[in-house]
Amino acid sequence: MIKVENLHFRYPSASAPPALDGLSLEVPTGSLYGLLGPNGSGKTTLLSLLSGILSPPLGAIWVDGMDLSLHLAAVQARSALVPQDLAFYPRLSVQENLEFFAGVGGLSGTAASARVDEALRLAALLPNRHQRAERCSGGLKRRLNIAIGLLRRPALLLLDEPTVGIDPQSRHFIMQSVRDLHAAGTTVVYASHYMEEVAELCDTVGVLDKGSLLAQGSLEQLLAVEPGRKKARTLEDLFLRLTRTALRD
Repeated sequence: MIKVENLHFRYPSASAPPALDGLSLEVPTGSLYGLLGPNGSGKTTLLSLLSGILSPPLGAIWVDGMDLSLHLAAVQARSALVPQDLAFYPRLSVQENLEFFAGVGGLSGTAASARVDEALRLAALLPNRHQRAERCSGGLKRRLNIAIGLLRRPALLLLDEPTVGIDPQSRHFIMQSVRDLHAAGTTVVYASHYMEEVAELCDTVGVLDKGSLLAQGSLEQLLAVEPGRKKARTLEDLFLRLTRTALRD
């Protein structure tokens, strides 16, 4: 589904090292790929590039066999990014937000109404459809963020820290929803720094730091004993071994 080769990206105003520095990785079609990394590792930048929000100055991205630089509209029609920041209008109701973003996505009439109702149901937002978004709880806001991403039934769903700052019940619901979407055939990239979520959900894990991929594979492969090294007991053990324990901003 995704193939990235030698991807470089530096923000124009940044004096720090590049956000991505020669990154290459592959995400198979139908996988639930966990992207782990500390703050500033490049996770959000990578998802922004995969969704076409940013353009890489160097490197190549293919999504579903299409060169993103040549087929941006076709890729965006088949994919959706759910950003870490809440991306909706707080003064509109839950349903009004969905109706607006359905229109932005090219849906109208009965097709738009059907997709809005479907997104409300999938995100368990039907009882809150007329509630103003700014008055929703943190968990409801996260679910609305995801519902907007589901409007076009994406074949590829990019999730950036979808459970940050919410209660355990909402976290449980979102994780189960991700499982259900994956089981229905959606390829999911799940970017997080919550290692227990990634270990529980994902069939493949990539560890990103300082714009480079440090390790990739199934949990079993990543935790396998390396010659001359003590076996990592958990994904967190491996993560700290690879990224070190120094604090990040």
